[in-house]
Amino acid sequence: MHFTSVQCVQGENFLFLVNNADDESSFTYEEKSGKGPRSWGEINPHWQACKNGTLQSPIDLLDQRVQVLSHLGRLNRDYKPAPATVKNRGHDITVMWKGEAGEIKINGTEYKLLQCHWHSPSEHTINGTRYELELHLVHKCSQGNLAVVSIVYKYGRPDRMLSKVRRQICGIDEQLFHHIKSVDPKQDKELGIVNPGDIKFGSSRKYYRYLGSLTVPPCTEGVIWTIVQKVRTVSKEQVRALREAVHDGFEANARPIQPLDGRPVYQYP
Repeated sequence: MHFTSVQCVQGENFLFLVNNADDESSFTYEEKSGKGPRSWGEINPHWQACKNGTLQSPIDLLDQRVQVLSHLGRLNRDYKPAPATVKNRGHDITVMWKGEAGEIKINGTEYKLLQCHWHSPSEHTINGTRYELELHLVHKCSQGNLAVVSIVYKYGRPDRMLSKVRRQICGIDEQLFHHIKSVDPKQDKELGIVNPGDIKFGSSRKYYRYLGSLTVPPCTEGVIWTIVQKVRTVSKEQVRALREAVHDGFEANARPIQPLDGRPVYQYP
């Protein structure tokens, strides 16, 4: 199936995975544990795609592989403030919108924004470069198919979205990692109104696009990925906060690069 013809199709695995991995305590990112990425496809019979899939994510976005397609058009997003919660899912920190937080439009199909979460270091690499952090904004269309927008970060000035989440969690000005570590691994914590428009994409709107998968079990395929080319900045303290908060502590929560297996990768413009 050619990527540009991908439509919004029913996918029952997508529906239960939007907010949580199948069992967030049954897999890790540490290979020595026996539950690391190389073993994901063997832990659960429903996770076979992690081992045998041919459209797996993340990938290396290598210039020599990229095809420029100007007709893809600018990334159309229409986000708006909505009530949200934050949850420590064990393998990441996730902000989940409970109301209508807006959408993006791909090939004429609207994908509603559901949640965002962070991986450190970045899962996708650009010409072999792995960055300090990667944000995933997860969207779903009316039939259940997923589209994920990804932004990568290098060390520098603090990220505005993470700074606002910090203030909304505790409402006082302390170091970020104290706030995020206070999020109970078993409970959602109310954030009040969170504006996804605070997430900066960069003015150029240049991006990569390809057809891939979820990067956590069950690694379901058919996910439309959009990776923003602009590299944003995040502070070391903010990355440390996210790493300390999850069960893995200072261990990475990034899946290794997966084979491209002949897939096309597009770039706009």
